[in-house]
Amino acid sequence: MKTVGKFLRNGLGVIGAVIILGLILVAIFAPLIAPFDPNAQDYNKILMPPDGEHFFGTDDLGRDIFSRVVYGARISIQAALISVGIAMLIGVPIGLLSGYYRGFWDEWIVMRSVDAMQAFPFLILALAISAVLGSGFGNAMLAIGIGFAPAFIRITRGQVLSLRNMEYIQAARSVGVKDARIIFRHILPNAMNPIVIQATLAMASGIIAEASLSYLGLGVQPPTPSWGSMLNQAQTLMSVAPYATFYPGIAIFLVVLGFNLLGDGLQQVLDPRARK
Repeated sequence: MKTVGKFLRNGLGVIGAVIILGLILVAIFAPLIAPFDPNAQDYNKILMPPDGEHFFGTDDLGRDIFSRVVYGARISIQAALISVGIAMLIGVPIGLLSGYYRGFWDEWIVMRSVDAMQAFPFLILALAISAVLGSGFGNAMLAIGIGFAPAFIRITRGQVLSLRNMEYIQAARSVGVKDARIIFRHILPNAMNPIVIQATLAMASGIIAEASLSYLGLGVQPPTPSWGSMLNQAQTLMSVAPYATFYPGIAIFLVVLGFNLLGDGLQQVLDPRARK
C-alpha cells in the first residue's frame, strides 16, 4: 500500500496509468464502442470527412475509421503484452542462469551474443528476423520479442551479479539450499523491480515496432485493423483525406506516451536510485 501511495502521488505516472487503462477498456469493449463493423465497406461513403455518423470519417474503401481505430487497440495491446512476454520468457531465465553461474558460458557465449544483437538498431534487427520468419502477426511478435530479449538478459544478469554475494544468499548456500531454490525463491523476487520497469517501457517500443512492421507489410495483414497498416493504406490520401492518417497516428502517440509515463512513474517508485 505504501508503494501504491507513492505512485499515486506521481502525477505523470497516474496519467500514464489512466491512458493504459483506457486502452485496455477500449480493447475489451470494442464491439460495444465501435458503431460499425471495422471491415464493412460502403462504396457510397468513400473518403467522407468526420461527421455525426462517422466520427473520424471513412477511408478509401468506405470503412469507418473510428471503428477501425477502436479495434486496432486490440492489436496494440496484444503487441505490447505478447512481444514483451516472449522477451521475458527468453531473457529472464538466461540472465538468471548466466549471472548466477558466470564462467565461460556467461562471458563468451551469452554476453558476446547479447553484444552482437544490441550492435544492431532494434527495429533493423526486428525487420531482419521478421523477413526471415515471414509476414503475419505471430511472426512479428516473435521477431520483436527476440529483439527485446538482449535487454532483459543484460538487466536480469546485472541484478543477479549484485545479489548473488549478498549475506542472505551466502547463508542459504551454507545451509545447503539448492541453487534452483536460491535463484527463483531468493534472487528473482528481489530482482523484479528493474525488470518490471523495463517491461513497461518495452511495451511502448513493442507497439511502435508492431505498427512499423504492419506499416511495411510484415505485421498484421489486411483487412484486420492495425494502426500501422492503417497509416500505410492512408499515406497516399494525405492531400485529400489527412484525417485518415491523423487518427491512427494520434492513437499510437497517446498509447506510447502512456506506457512511457507509466514506466517513468514506476521507476520513481520502485528504483531506489531514482528516489534519491
